[in-house]
Amino acid sequence: MPTMAETTVVHLLRHGEVHNPLGILYGRLPGYHLSETGQLMAETVAKAIGGRDIVALYSSPLERAVETATPLADKLGLEIVQDDRLIEAGNFLQGRVVGKDLRVLRDLRNYRYFWNPLRPSWGEPYPVIVRRMKSVIDEARAAARGHEAVLVSHQLPIWAIRCAAEGRRLWHDPRRRQCTLASLTTLMFAGDRLVSIGYSEPAGSLQTGRPIPGA
Repeated sequence: MPTMAETTVVHLLRHGEVHNPLGILYGRLPGYHLSETGQLMAETVAKAIGGRDIVALYSSPLERAVETATPLADKLGLEIVQDDRLIEAGNFLQGRVVGKDLRVLRDLRNYRYFWNPLRPSWGEPYPVIVRRMKSVIDEARAAARGHEAVLVSHQLPIWAIRCAAEGRRLWHDPRRRQCTLASLTTLMFAGDRLVSIGYSEPAGSLQTGRPIPGA
């Protein structure tokens, strides 16, 4: 008789709030750490899911992601596996001041980057993001087969792989991404087959306002 397929759960955790008083689009730049609120977000998530059957913990190598993973690693006694495939999307505008008014979008010097929003022309192509995210998710799913894994990443990579998994177009309005700070996008697999996608905000009460894009 056929046996029931094993259930494996992969949680995609976006990092917490970053200390960024100048409003820089920091992208992959080093040196951007969690704010006090961001640290509290990470601790809140660890308390919320630390009792689950999590046996593998991966993170983007950027400081804000590793710092978000650390309370969970401490609670579970797991090593954080840093993986470049979880890194923020490449963006030619990183290092520019964005500010709350998104002034970078009105600077004529930047218009050369906006010729094709479907690609997008200002950074790493959406299909490339999806391929690297799928690759690390598949690896984590194999490592945690029959259990759960957490992968700490960034808003655009998480949203891109979710769109691909749900059969949506990859190009989109960044303001409409359902992926707030310290949120969980949860993929459930029966064997190797994706059977459901969930979303939750265990640190939602700590949101303090509109974050800088590209985080």
